[in-house]
Amino acid sequence: MLRINNADIHYEQAGSGATIVMIHAGIADSRQWNNEFQRFADRYEVIRYDMRGFGQSEPADGEFNHLDDLTVLLETLKVEGPIVLIGCSMGGGLALDYTLQNAARVAALILVDSAPSGLHIDVETPEKFKLVEAAENAGDLELVAELETQIWFDGDRPPDEVNQTMRKLVFDMNRVALSHAAKQLGKRLPNTESPAVERLKEIQVPVLAILGAHDIPYMHAAIDYLDNELANIQTETIENAAHLPNLDQPDEFEKIVRVFLESLPG
Repeated sequence: MLRINNADIHYEQAGSGATIVMIHAGIADSRQWNNEFQRFADRYEVIRYDMRGFGQSEPADGEFNHLDDLTVLLETLKVEGPIVLIGCSMGGGLALDYTLQNAARVAALILVDSAPSGLHIDVETPEKFKLVEAAENAGDLELVAELETQIWFDGDRPPDEVNQTMRKLVFDMNRVALSHAAKQLGKRLPNTESPAVERLKEIQVPVLAILGAHDIPYMHAAIDYLDNELANIQTETIENAAHLPNLDQPDEFEKIVRVFLESLPG
């Protein structure tokens, strides 16, 4: 645990070599990277952590933003760059924000079902989002966790056709996050004054964008947007996966990421 901006932030560090920092999705915590944290430590230094209000990182009173927390975490650990950031969903957005603020410290970005902050696209929204809102208003966190697991992990697949062990992990991670949010501690501020969508042309490092084929329409549109806006981007789709493809298809995910890492200069 590290004390950062009035909060205790849980992190793990393993391996040696070039540094990969793993940032989880907004319905998860650092356990999302169980497979990758173990496997990539064979050749790299790997760091994963629970963002404030997720997993073992309890929320705390006061204003904060996730970018400040990440910046202080890496400075405190004396991480020598350039680093590779791999982020899923909200974690990918945070990775983009960090890169825009610390371009010289980043060697490459791996964005998993992610969108830049400030991106608004007119696409169909799943009907289950309304059910989530109703469950939230009713204070039924168990139902919220189940519905969000259906949206983000199952995607448009029947729940009984996905990996049940990974499905339970997603439910459990999200349930913890919902419990933290219910404590109503702290005020989250935007990471930056200017949203990343306005500054994408500044991203010059190699980018790998990975999409789960069964993710919601917005994420498909977001990856297409990134593909059009970023000059040095490679996109990959994992077919039998939704919003957290590394949990759906860990072997295929690892293969894609390793090929990308090995293609980087130096």
